[in-house]
This record gives sequence, structure tokens and C-alpha cells, in this order.
Amino acid sequence: MSILADMGTIVGATLSGDIDFKVVQAYRSPAAWFVFGPLTVIGAFLVLFIYKKVPWIDRHLERTIIVYTYIVIALIIFVGVIQRFVFSAQVPWSTTIPPLLFMIMAWYGCSYNVKLRTHLSFNEFRSKMSPNGQIACLMLDNVLWFIFCIIVVTTTARVTVNTYDNFAIVLGTDNVMRWWFIVTMPICFVMMAGRVLENTFEDLTKYRNGEPLIEQAVIGGDV
Repeated sequence: MSILADMGTIVGATLSGDIDFKVVQAYRSPAAWFVFGPLTVIGAFLVLFIYKKVPWIDRHLERTIIVYTYIVIALIIFVGVIQRFVFSAQVPWSTTIPPLLFMIMAWYGCSYNVKLRTHLSFNEFRSKMSPNGQIACLMLDNVLWFIFCIIVVTTTARVTVNTYDNFAIVLGTDNVMRWWFIVTMPICFVMMAGRVLENTFEDLTKYRNGEPLIEQAVIGGDV
């Protein structure tokens, strides 16, 4: 009964935005897994549906976030260096916001590389296996990735709500909240779960049609 109560607390407080210590404790309980596990699954299917209905998002969303985040990081560092060595002054947040932006860039880049299949997959070894062995390895990849997404969504949701409850601000700023950056993490891994589903259905279709399952992937390549 406690788990059900904590689940209700998590859902109700998250939707209302009324976060207090009791809600933080509920997020830390096992109930969080029963909320964010199914939420990750539902979100993954929703993301996959959006990708199918809006091909532009499928092709460009993650890499657009990656590129523009990188540009913002580079501009902040570039201006900060000039301010420090030319004008002997520096904006306090110029050393604290770039790491948070890099965190966003890195994890959305991870999602994009799941789409491109440029993660560690031992393709040279798997290409010598039979189709049954290849599909087994690919399904194992997809299952492990999906479990990983559920774990990260749940744990980063806990970190987000804890940061929100503590009113943590980004160092060097007056009113930029740290949770604004951290909340992008569970969103990112729900998107990644959608990519995993996309890969799963693609692999099963190729297997049924007798098409090659293992293809050479190129980092930064298009698909």
C-alpha cells in the first residue's frame, strides 16, 4: 500500500508542481521505478510515433540540439577568454554553464548515435555470425539499451526533483535554476528509448525479409 501511495504522490506532485520533502522521499522509494519504468515505455512509443509522423524531427532533432549547444558553448568560452585576458574581467557563469550545456550535448549525442548504431557493437565479429546469431545479439543490445534508459530516466528524475526542492541555482547566476538543465536528461533518455524501439522494429523487419542485419556505421553519417 505504501508503494501505491508513493506512486500517487509522485504523479500528483509532478503534475501540480507542488514539490516538498515528502515528495522527494517518494521519489527515492521503490515506487519511482513503478512510475518511470512504464512512463519510459509509453514515452518511447510516443516518440517513435512522432518520428514516423514527422520525418524532419526524426532526421534532425538530436543533431540540431548537438550543433547549437556546441555553438553556444564555444561562444561562451570564446567571449570569456577575451574578457579575461583583454579586459581583465569575466562573467561569473562563463565557467559553470558550459559544463551543463556539454552534459546536454553529450547525452543527446548518445541518443543520435543509437540511431546511427555507432555505439560499441563489435560489428566485425557479429558479421561472421549466422542470421540467428546476429538477430540475437541485436535484440540483446536493444534490451540492454532499453533497461539502461529506464534506469537513467528514474535516477535523473530523482536528481531533478531533489535539485528543484533545494532551489539550487547555477553558480555565478542569480536566478538560473540548475534543474532547468538536469530535466533535459530524463527527456533525452525517453527519446533514446524511442530510438531503441525504432532499431528493434527495423531489425525484426530485416530478419523476416532476409535482409543483411549488420551494416557498417559511420560516426556523423546520415541515415
